[in-house]
Amino acid sequence: EEQKRLLENRPDQPRDPKVLRIAIIGAPNAGKSTLSNQLLGRKVFPVSRKVHTTRCKARGVITHEDTQLIILDTPGLTNPLKAKRHNLDEAMLTDPWDSMKHADLVLVLVDVSDHWTRNSLSKEVLKCLSQFPHIPSVLVLNKVDILKKKFLLLEIVTDLTEGIVNGKKLEVKSAFKQDSDSSAKSPLQITRAASPGSKVPGSPCGQEKNHAQKGSGLDKSSDVGEESQGPKHYGPKDLKDMKGWPHFQEIFMLAALRGEEVDTLKRYLLMQAKPGPWEFHSDVLTNQSPQEICDNIIREKVLEYLPLEVPYGVTQVTQIWEEGECGELLIVQNLLVPRESHKRMLIGRGGKVISRIAQEAGQDLMNTFLCDVRLKLRVEVKG
Repeated sequence: EEQKRLLENRPDQPRDPKVLRIAIIGAPNAGKSTLSNQLLGRKVFPVSRKVHTTRCKARGVITHEDTQLIILDTPGLTNPLKAKRHNLDEAMLTDPWDSMKHADLVLVLVDVSDHWTRNSLSKEVLKCLSQFPHIPSVLVLNKVDILKKKFLLLEIVTDLTEGIVNGKKLEVKSAFKQDSDSSAKSPLQITRAASPGSKVPGSPCGQEKNHAQKGSGLDKSSDVGEESQGPKHYGPKDLKDMKGWPHFQEIFMLAALRGEEVDTLKRYLLMQAKPGPWEFHSDVLTNQSPQEICDNIIREKVLEYLPLEVPYGVTQVTQIWEEGECGELLIVQNLLVPRESHKRMLIGRGGKVISRIAQEAGQDLMNTFLCDVRLKLRVEVKG
């Protein structure tokens, strides 16, 4: 009831409010929800190692003094063929595009630990950026702590930016390349590792520019002519030959799961906010209802513990949602599966799997709602 009241009431506007709407896009499983949760400081969005954990666009809200950041956490950009294979709704294809329409800034997240995909942006991401070239974009390299050969970051940055950042050409210094065994610390200290261009107004990393260039092995060169005059329109033929996007304003390297350098990115985002009215009350953390958060967290655990495509066929039905006298929450949810064999998998030998799901989901819900939660799960075959 409190969440509903906060969402329906008019926001408590400060004297000179500032706002920034941020769309986080990327391939499935790049770490978008993990980054969103770290920025928010609380688990609001579901996270798992399986693709397509996020099934709909949801908003997270960060309010700091007179500034409000609205994070548009979106499903991973995918194509109709993959959507059909994972039994995904039509919204999974359209939601990322809808989020872009409302964004003031777009963060493109890339998982650098995935050696199959890290050297090129997916066609879906490139298509999305090319449709909204007027929206400022920032490249965020995630999971850099897992990357053993740190010198590869230079090659990845060059590929993903087409060698151009903020209208300037990148140059790779040979000194860094030779140091192939450099520690994780070096690139992690460079929050704007590849922003060799002139200082971006409001960037918290402006005074660190010289240190950043030295640590990253990226140096500035001359302006790139027409590139510095803003994004041109890219057609399907242009995108076919492109691996990266030459119009990123900044580059951040971080480890979202461990929270490394997330605060630096957060400070940068707060500095980019522009004058404008708040959309949400300062006490709002997300526009999702408590029931939606609950469903997402339980589905996250189901995705983790069931193999292959099995968890995508599970339907959730909440039977009981009651608040006790002492503020505790009793939740009973039925998990409906299409086959008897899936039911056996979900329950597990001696009920071990379903017990673990209920225990872990219950703990996450307590951390999110900040109250005691008693969660009971029942497994049934769809009638």
